Amino acid sequence: MKVSIDIDDPSWLAIDNIEGETQRIADHCARAVDFGGEPAEATILFSDDKTVAELNRAWRGKHGPTNVLSFPAAPGIAHPDAPRHVGDIALAFGVVAREAKEQGKALTAHTSHLLVHGLLHLAGFDHASEAEAAIMEARESEILSGLGIADPYASEAGA
Repeated sequence: MKVSIDIDDPSWLAIDNIEGETQRIADHCARAVDFGGEPAEATILFSDDKTVAELNRAWRGKHGPTNVLSFPAAPGIAHPDAPRHVGDIALAFGVVAREAKEQGKALTAHTSHLLVHGLLHLAGFDHASEAEAAIMEARESEILSGLGIADPYASEAGA
């Protein structure tokens, strides 16, 4: 999977090789789930809380920033010689960093989890119901394991 990366908050540069890691995660996700055909492309915005809050308000009608937003692309329009755009993802640095600290996780691991989460949304997964959430979380855990990242839900299962 091809990813276009925009880092508009330099705080994200705290993650070593963020572009390379993002590409590695996207490639691993593309091998693990069906994005509806190859080649596929996604855009990832590494932003700040203010920008993500504005997107959250404009597109979801919700107040304040959230950790990750996913915007699946509408099917159909594609250039025959270009990768099919599957959607866009935006991450808010302040929220992600705060969550990582509160959960005792490394920023890189938490960001990787949220990227996988966002990419699964672009592949059609959702967590609107408990059954959907269980399926999506299991796929996230499986994909993260393949990337060498601990199961983010393991501590919740024991709680």
